[in-house]
Order: sequence, then C-alpha cells, then structure tokens
Amino acid sequence: TNRLTRLSPQLLSVSARCQSSEPNPQPRSTEKSINQVSLLGRVGGEPQKRGNDKHSVVVFSLATNNRYENTDGEMSMKTEWHRISVFRPALMDTVYTYLRKGQRVYVTGRISYSEYKDNTGGTRQSTSIIADDVIFFQSNNDL
Repeated sequence: TNRLTRLSPQLLSVSARCQSSEPNPQPRSTEKSINQVSLLGRVGGEPQKRGNDKHSVVVFSLATNNRYENTDGEMSMKTEWHRISVFRPALMDTVYTYLRKGQRVYVTGRISYSEYKDNTGGTRQSTSIIADDVIFFQSNNDL
C-alpha cells in the first residue's frame, strides 16, 4: 500500500500541495506547519544571562548522544551540542537559578535560525532551540 494512504486527510492535503507543479505555491491561511523540537540530554555549562532588563535571555548548552555502528562494526558515539535559549520570564528565572552543569534535562521548543555580524563584519549563522519548557530530572543518578 502507498504509505500516504495511512496518513490523516489533513496531512494528505498538505502533501498534495507540496508536490504541486506550481512554481511558487502561495501559502494558505488555514495551512498548518510544525516546528517542534524535543531533546533529552545533559547540560554542558552553567546557564548565562544575556541582554538587558527589558530584553533578556538565558542560554545554556545541551549535549545529546547518538550511538551508531561504525564501518568496522563497532559501536561508536557522537555527541551533538545544542544552544538552548530561554525567553519566558518565569522559566528563565528557574533555569538560571537551579540548572547546573551535568544535570539531565528534557527540553521542548522550536528551532530558530538567524544571522549576525561578527567582530570582523562577516556574516555568521546561528542555530538555537527556543525553549518552551525545561524539565529537570532528579539529581540522584538522574534516573
């Protein structure tokens, strides 16, 4: 069976529009999109406050590990580092006050891409996870 037939009618509709032969299909006001990230890992460093009183953010790094079989048939591990940005005031305060390096956390949010000028005037790209929630695990062996 065609795997598209197992999807919901809404997803089929989106899929059909994405496969349209129109050169630049116009977005529809009722069309849904998803930008959702879930990460479970360990904090790489103490959270840092950035910005000013009016526009502040707390940032921290999060490590996730992926196990894979290498070309020799041995299991290897690769660590991915994620930049987490917290803008919600109450969550920002909690993360800054209680989150510690090495702690295990579950982060949900959305991915954000941006560009900025570095000290030499060059354009740099940045990827960040904008956190909607940060769930702390117990510190005794971090379950």
